[in-house]
Amino acid sequence: MALYDREYAREGAFGYESAHRGDAQIVTFVKDTYKLFAASMMAGAVGAYVGVPMAGTIASYFWPLFALEIGFLIGLHFVKHKPGINLAVMFGFVFMTGLMLAPLLARTLGMSGGATIIGNAFAMTSVVFGAMSFYAIKTTKDFTSYGKPLMIAMLVIVGFSILNIFLGNPILHVAISGVVVILFSIMVIYDTQNIMNGNYETPIDGALALYLDFLNIFTALLQLFGIFGGNDE
Repeated sequence: MALYDREYAREGAFGYESAHRGDAQIVTFVKDTYKLFAASMMAGAVGAYVGVPMAGTIASYFWPLFALEIGFLIGLHFVKHKPGINLAVMFGFVFMTGLMLAPLLARTLGMSGGATIIGNAFAMTSVVFGAMSFYAIKTTKDFTSYGKPLMIAMLVIVGFSILNIFLGNPILHVAISGVVVILFSIMVIYDTQNIMNGNYETPIDGALALYLDFLNIFTALLQLFGIFGGNDE
């Protein structure tokens, strides 16, 4: 299943208390958010780098590690206003997402041209993310009211993803991955506009939302590229 949980980040946008920030405060908020997003990308990459050599072990202990990952995410909700601790928990969660991605990365690296597949997926994700961010800034259309439809769409995808765990249907898997790419591309626009408007409660909320958008798009594209572009030796 490509979809990574973003309940925490959603709460920051769907249920935030509107903060009456001035223009200068919003500029500072946006800068802090994107600094944390960049740092999160690096922490996730470190987690993936550490995890690839022990991908088999991670796969064997998937559920305990997944529980730890969710524990960090839940814990972050309670400490996000505590300086120092909030960043430690946030980066702990982001590191775990990279670690949990390691089995998929290792499997892809085992394919013919696996490194190229990963590179292409990352490049395409960066292009999509950049294009959607640019569109969010330039468009006059307001996407910040799309919260409920997007949440419903995510719940539907999660439902089909869980169903396909039992069905193991490759066509449905491809369809789900394709929809994930489209959905989270829209989420990039939604989250970017919320960040630019200062609608998230803290920069951590906004940064984590962007990180999970990027991660979901990358994971889905990696699976698609692996299916259509990889040939096992």
